[in-house]
Amino acid sequence: MHFTPLPYLDPGSGSFIIQIAIAALLGLGVAIRASWSSIKKFFGMKSKSADEETDSDDAQN
Repeated sequence: MHFTPLPYLDPGSGSFIIQIAIAALLGLGVAIRASWSSIKKFFGMKSKSADEETDSDDAQN
């Protein structure tokens, strides 16, 4: 027995799939933004404020 799906996508289903895709992208963006400092720390990048503090400490010494 061979099953072929019907080539029809209900407009409501298509809209729901688009909403899920948009929500997933926005959720990923929020998650990345919330943990951005941890991500930078993981890859060994310093924040700009940390660089400025180091520069000012060097200038005072």
